[in-house]
This record gives sequence, C-alpha cells and structure tokens, in this order.
Amino acid sequence: MVPARGRPARIGIGIDFGTSNSAAAWFDGERLHRVVLDRGSPILPTAIHLDRGYAAVTGSEAIERYVEENRGRRVELVAEVVGEAASTVQGNETGEDISRLQTERNVVYGPLQDRTLPGRLFLGLKRLLGDSDTERLSVFGRHYRLVALLTPILQHIRAALEREPGAPLPPLHAGRPVTFEGRAENRDAVAQARLAEAYEHAGLAVAQFYPEPVAATLSWLHGARRQQPGIALTVDFGGGTLDLAVVRFGPGGRFEVLATHGMALGGDRIDQLIFEQVLFPELGKGERWVREVDGRVVDTLFPFEEFEARIINWPTTFLLNQNQTRAMVVDRIARGGPAAVKFQRLLDLITFNYSYNCFQAIRRAKIELSSSMETSIDIPELNLNVPFTRARFDAIIEPVLARTRECVEAVLQAAGVRADQVDAVIRTGGTSEIVAVRNLLESIFPGRVEGHDPFTSVACGLAIANFHAHGG
Repeated sequence: MVPARGRPARIGIGIDFGTSNSAAAWFDGERLHRVVLDRGSPILPTAIHLDRGYAAVTGSEAIERYVEENRGRRVELVAEVVGEAASTVQGNETGEDISRLQTERNVVYGPLQDRTLPGRLFLGLKRLLGDSDTERLSVFGRHYRLVALLTPILQHIRAALEREPGAPLPPLHAGRPVTFEGRAENRDAVAQARLAEAYEHAGLAVAQFYPEPVAATLSWLHGARRQQPGIALTVDFGGGTLDLAVVRFGPGGRFEVLATHGMALGGDRIDQLIFEQVLFPELGKGERWVREVDGRVVDTLFPFEEFEARIINWPTTFLLNQNQTRAMVVDRIARGGPAAVKFQRLLDLITFNYSYNCFQAIRRAKIELSSSMETSIDIPELNLNVPFTRARFDAIIEPVLARTRECVEAVLQAAGVRADQVDAVIRTGGTSEIVAVRNLLESIFPGRVEGHDPFTSVACGLAIANFHAHGG
C-alpha cells in the first residue's frame, strides 16, 4: 500500500494509552501533529461502555451515556439462580426413627444481579493489566477477556489515525509506565503482553513499548533544541500514575536514560481525597441518627461508611439507589433537625447519580486554584456551594506531596545524581499543574522547573522516537 496522498513518505506514530486519558500523535521529521480523538480534542477518556446488546462506545460518549441512563433509575438486585443441590437428610431430628430419610433440594444462588442495568462502563482498565488473576470480566452473562475490553478503545484511536495521517500505518511506538500496577510478581511482563495483544487485535502493529517519562523527555528535547549537554529530570504526574526519568542529554537530540521510577498515584486519587474531606461532611458524614428500634431509642452516628466506597467510585454509585440503602437516608431525613438538608443532598445524589457531577466540580475547582487562592466547589444539582481555598487543598494533599518527594529522591539516588546536578526539571501531566506540586519541585530544584505540554507530551515523544526508529 502507498501512503495517503499528501502524507510524507516517512512518519513516526505514538500512542499514549493512559489510565484516565489517551492521546496519539504523529511526526514528519519537522512538525508534531496531535491527532483529534474525541469531539475535536486530542484527549480521549480511556473509557468503554457496553449495552445489553454488547454494542461498544468509547471516550466521552461512553461516560455520558452511562451517567444519563442511570439517573433516577431504582436498582433492584436479584440473586441469580445458578443451580440446585440435593442432599439426603435424617427425617426425624430426635433420632427415634433413623430409618426415615428424605431428600432436600436447595436452590443455589449466584451473585446479586442488577436485572435492569442498561449498560456497563469500564474505566481505568490499565490498572488491571498487571493482575494475572483478572483474566475475564463478566458483562451481562458473557465473560469478556480483559484484552477484549481494551481493543475497542484502541480501534477508536486507529480509526482516527487512519483519517490523519492516513493509512497504511507503520509499526508504532506505544507508551508504557515505568511500573505497571498489579499484584502479579511478574506484573510488568504480564501487563505488557496483554497490552501488546490488545494492540494486535485492534489492527495496530507495535514496533516498541517505550517508557512514558522518557517519551515526555524526548518531546521536550525536540521543542527546546538544546545544544549544551546536561541532565534532565522528567516528572510525569497524570491521573493514575507518577512516572519519573533522569536523562543525560547532548547536542543533536542524543540522550542516555540514567534511571526511571514510578508509583500508582495520581490525580484521580487526589479528587477522591477532596471528595472525602470536603464533600462527605456536606452529605451527612459525622451526623447522628436517633431512631426507635424494638421499642427503645437508639442514638448512633449515621453509618455513612456503608455509602463511602460507592460514592467515590462514581461508576458504582447507582448501586446505592435501592430500597435497603435509601430507607436509612429517608428515615434520617424524616427525623428532621439541621442535618436533614445534608441527607436530602445524599438522597438526591443517590437517586439522580450525581457523583460524577461532584467529581467534575472538584476538577473545575482544582484548575481554578492553579491561578487563584480561593474558589468554591459548586454543585447546583445538589444546591451546594462549598468554599475551597488553596491552603485547604494543600493540606489535603500533603501525604501525596510527601510521597512525590520520596519518588524524586529515589530516582535521583538510582541515577547517582544530586539535585544540584540537574539542569532542567520537566513537569508534565495534568496533576503537575497543581501549585503545591510545582512549589515542591521548585523547592528542590530552584529556577530549573519547566512546564511542558501536560496532556500530549508522551504521545508526541513516542511519535518522535518512532520516526527515528524508522531511520528518520
């Protein structure tokens, strides 16, 4: 096959398949081109939705469809009958007549099923790649291999690449974290093999899996066009992971990777921390519940812990919208008092599946605090507006900052480099835009920290690496 008309004869292609978001780019030897993947944006949410007919949609459409189809939907969980067990038992429990035996038949039930669930949404599947025990996921009675759920997202990216730069696509460079998440001892090998299989099923040939922070460094070197040799530390802080690389660079784009390091911590967890510490108290956490049980008055804390995990993992919030959990909230509202308004918010969140709206409001507030000292987390659906200052934000994420510092120290030690020997610190990834993260890096490397293309630096670097691998 010949390249599409108007396309350079030699190009490099890179795909950054991320935990939260994905991106793709191509490089013609001079210019970098970010591929439009999702409604005019180069950023594609790494999400897939399957309906009961097993039709798949990806990206923003997948998330929106799932949120909307669960608004106001009452959940009724029904135990699925998986079989029947027969056992022979003694007919008379007193033992007076042991000759009388009878057969009891017991229905065997499987896990509870939401029979009216319109569709399933899968997010963060990259986190499961390193779990060798997680081979298949059940979707409406059909067992899907993990690889099969990744493939439609990659097919979406391939279709976009075939529009720009056009078919045929050369073997590409695919990003990989420094360390995959997972519980398998050989999780990196397991995860990369699964990811390679998903690319193959999507019709994409992979020339090389390439460390994501090294790719981000490469795209920075291309833009900076530095002539003097030096040492760079790249801090790629995304939604799901923190990845770091120490690179020695020289003229002409030459570089040597001295060390890499990473951990499973990112902006998604920060959003959950804000939800827990700022919004949970506005939904009833910490309030008391006085009610009558068996003729006596019982005064306890409301069991908010039974709701927490479902709320902060918003794709599962709809499971709270069933009689058993609603009854507690409705009863607490009926008891009145100043806290009743909080529990009304909790009921509305459960009924109308508003957890996703809460997370969107948290993300907007985070962005605003990058340029101002105070803002608010505004959720009109819950009639809630909570003041939120940068000082409180910094206090909430202090444990995250401490772990970030530990990672920086670990990668420098592995590279055999002191902080004062680093010539440039490249911060990329959406979480690197947080002021406290910027200040932390600036305190360690004063005057040497540079922001770089927070959302597509990895994809661009992969495209550059791929171009040069083809002899460019």
